[in-house]
Amino acid sequence: MAVRTTVDIPEPLHDQLRQRAKNTGTSICSLIVEAIEQAYSVARKGKMVTGPMIKAGGRRGPLYPTDQNPYDLILP
Repeated sequence: MAVRTTVDIPEPLHDQLRQRAKNTGTSICSLIVEAIEQAYSVARKGKMVTGPMIKAGGRRGPLYPTDQNPYDLILP
């Protein structure tokens, strides 16, 4: 089952797509689908995220819960 999607393509890129479709004897739609399939067919393997996302630097803020229940600070 196909899904219809509207995408705004810059005019210069659309002109390139139209020219390539004409030269290859195919449609703009099939060129776009083929490009998307190529871009997402290869599983990209990256590193797993471990540890903190933001490295600590400096001192802790005044409301940083050390030995308190953090919900006491957020929910009165």
